[in-house]
Amino acid sequence: MKTTVEISDKLLDEAKKLADREGTTVRALIEQGLRQIITARKRPGVFRIRKATFKGQGLQPAASTATWDQIRDMAYEGRGG
Repeated sequence: MKTTVEISDKLLDEAKKLADREGTTVRALIEQGLRQIITARKRPGVFRIRKATFKGQGLQPAASTATWDQIRDMAYEGRGG
């Protein structure tokens, strides 16, 4: 299928030079690039949890044996929760 794509002159010049060095065509480079982008975007992203550390004294003694409800109450203590 034929289509028209507008790209910068500089990018096209670089693509032509690369195609010449590699003995291929600009069309082949464009197809290869599109395939790579489409493949990369089809893959689900890897979930990474961010590091969330805080300076402090560690776990408070009162929290070491507390239930989740008690820990939540401690977190919201004095904050209207």
